[in-house]
Amino acid sequence: MNVESRFYLRDRRNVRLAREFTHETLTTWSWTDRTDDVQLCVSELATNAVLHGVPPGRGFALHLCLHPTDGVLRVEIHDSGPGEIRAPDHAPPDAEHGRGLLLVTALADKWGVGERAPGKFVWCEFYGCSAACRAPAPLAPAPTWS
Repeated sequence: MNVESRFYLRDRRNVRLAREFTHETLTTWSWTDRTDDVQLCVSELATNAVLHGVPPGRGFALHLCLHPTDGVLRVEIHDSGPGEIRAPDHAPPDAEHGRGLLLVTALADKWGVGERAPGKFVWCEFYGCSAACRAPAPLAPAPTWS
């Protein structure tokens, strides 16, 4: 299993750094499936953490985990803030906010929220298997001719 983590202070500029770290990590792992979707979800979840989940003076953690046997990529954003998270049913067309979890719902294969002390973590998973985690099928042995 491949696991990488980073901690970021509560600062909007760190959303970009989390997205870049995700890109670099996926490149290192040669995981090329749906990278734009993954980076957008990291951006949305990190933004939510900075705006709503991280108390002043604190930060958030980004965890990336790739299960090479099945190609599932799990993204987790941990923060120490309280609050219940759920995706809205819809966002009004002129709304400036409220679309982040709608995007995560649309792009990720699964997502959810877990408890931690203090705070919570929001996770999402992406199914797929890039070339790095797909082992080629073994070739059948060549028949031997007598």
